[in-house]
Amino acid sequence: MLAVSASAVFAFSLSDLSNQDASSGLKAALQKGADSAVSKLGVENGFLNNDKVKIGLPRILEQAMPILRMTGKGQQLDELVVSMNHAAESAVPLAKPLLLNAVKSMSISDAKNILTGGDTSVTNFFKQKTSSQLGEKFLPMVKKITDRNGLSAQYNATMEQVSKTGLVPVQQATVEGYVTQRALDGLYTMIGEEEKAIRNDPIGAGSAIISKVFGVLK
Repeated sequence: MLAVSASAVFAFSLSDLSNQDASSGLKAALQKGADSAVSKLGVENGFLNNDKVKIGLPRILEQAMPILRMTGKGQQLDELVVSMNHAAESAVPLAKPLLLNAVKSMSISDAKNILTGGDTSVTNFFKQKTSSQLGEKFLPMVKKITDRNGLSAQYNATMEQVSKTGLVPVQQATVEGYVTQRALDGLYTMIGEEEKAIRNDPIGAGSAIISKVFGVLK
């Protein structure tokens, strides 16, 4: 929560914080958030062992789970969950270059929005700058891995028909589309966790420039 107005923040930053320091501090915080999220998720079981981002079955499969288990599909479903989470963890490292490019391209307007935008402004910045491109990069990687599970093709064939009724969200029409969206959601969730930590304890970020800039907002 910001205790001062946008104008007050910038009045203070201009008088007591150089533009260079403000820019450096914000970029350091952005990079720290990106590095932390990728390092936590882009490792073996990074999604599977993290309840905040673990990818479960699409709702339509969850609802049909009892019937599917009765027909002997239980093990395949369990394997599908594992493969979906491994697909996400394999895709996440692809995000790092795009996230860092977004940091380098930060404009004065972006900086203002981050400084005055509240507890999720860093996360929102990354979403706006990278979500579309990351989705395009993640999808082929995710599909390559999820295609190894026999249920993926069956799911996609069924969803192709069901999606025409409008009962299934577009992002759940294919396994790879569903996992790609959930991987992005997980990535931004973890960036958000890092952002909250920095805002709550700038000194604890372990960076003098981050502490200096985000200390202004305390």
